[in-house]
Amino acid sequence: MKGTMRERIVTAATELFYAQGLRAVSADRVIEQVGTTKVTFYRHFRSKDDLIVAYLERRAAWEREGIAQEIAQAGGDLDATLRRIADGIGATSCSPGFRGCPFINAAAEYPDPAHPVRQVVDAHRRWYLRMFESLLAPLQLGNGAETAADLVLLRDGAMVTGYLGDPAVVAGALYRSAQAVIAYARGA
Repeated sequence: MKGTMRERIVTAATELFYAQGLRAVSADRVIEQVGTTKVTFYRHFRSKDDLIVAYLERRAAWEREGIAQEIAQAGGDLDATLRRIADGIGATSCSPGFRGCPFINAAAEYPDPAHPVRQVVDAHRRWYLRMFESLLAPLQLGNGAETAADLVLLRDGAMVTGYLGDPAVVAGALYRSAQAVIAYARGA
C-alpha cells in the first residue's frame, strides 16, 4: 500500500468495511490488514467510529466526483444527465463485488441520527437532494424539493435492485422512472 499511514488505514478500512460490514470489522482487523500498530492507528483515529466517518467521507467524495463528471459531460442537458447518472448507477450496482450502497448500509447499522456515522450518511443524502434540486431548477417546478426527494428514492431503489439485476435493465428502469416522476411534477 502506498500513501501516508492515514491513507493506508482508510484504504484498508474501505475494502474491509464495504465487504464485511461496519460493525463486523474490528479496529484490530484493520490494523492487521495495514500491518501497523495500535499506537499508530490511534494516533490517526481516536476511535473506530472516526475511521468509519473517514471511510464514508471518502466514499461520498468519490460519488460526488463521479456525479459531477456526469453532469459536466451532459453539458446542461437534463435528459442526458439523468441517462448518464442512471447508466452509472446501473453499472455500479450490478458490478461484481457490489454489496449495496455504503450509505444505506451504514444507516442500517447506525440508526441513531445523532451518531457521527449517521450524520455523514445524512449529509450525503442532503447532497443528493441538493444536486437533484439543482438539476431540476431550470424546469421551475413548484414542487422541485419533493421531486428531488422522489429521485433520491428512485436512486436508492436502483442501488438495492442492482443486486438482482442486469446493468442495462436497472439503468433503463431508473431512467424511465426519473422521466415519469419529472413528467408528473410538470403536470404532464
